[in-house]
Amino acid sequence: MTKVAAKPDPQQWVSQYADHLYSFAMVRLDNEEIARDLVQETFLAALERLDQFRRDSTERTWLTAILKYKVIEVYRKRNSGLSADRSKQEAEPEPEFFEMDNGHWKEAYAPRVLGVEDTDPLEGKELMAILRLCLQKLPALWLSVITMKHLDEEETKVICQELKLTAANFWVIIHRAKVNLRACIEKSWL
Repeated sequence: MTKVAAKPDPQQWVSQYADHLYSFAMVRLDNEEIARDLVQETFLAALERLDQFRRDSTERTWLTAILKYKVIEVYRKRNSGLSADRSKQEAEPEPEFFEMDNGHWKEAYAPRVLGVEDTDPLEGKELMAILRLCLQKLPALWLSVITMKHLDEEETKVICQELKLTAANFWVIIHRAKVNLRACIEKSWL
């Protein structure tokens, strides 16, 4: 038998869910002011749609889903200023990193072992700090795509629809973002 979620209690939302929602937004946006604003907007939107909460999920899951769409709206706004010329540039291949015949890394560009396979918590914290810095250096569109794909685990089709990208453009952006992140981490970590 399926367990039905309890009736929502908006008076408890801030004390029960604000920290979780704030953390969710911060990981994806890395901007305290925007994260706080989105959490507030999430609570307001949930209050406005309280009658639409079917109790198929927990309040936390429902609120997180609302916040997730608010984060996507921020991604769209950040990326809306991109010109059509730039999106054409994004789709150009980068043959200098890969073998043309098989698509594998050229030896000079192949990823190196970072040496963080250990489970040392201090090294993990240092690596996460470097990763955050490297993510901040990415263009807004690349950051949006990487975040949606690897943090939110969205399907490629959904990301392309939400950010108005072609599939080819999406894969080029993912590739370039990963190459840039790898180079940044190698430079900063090793």
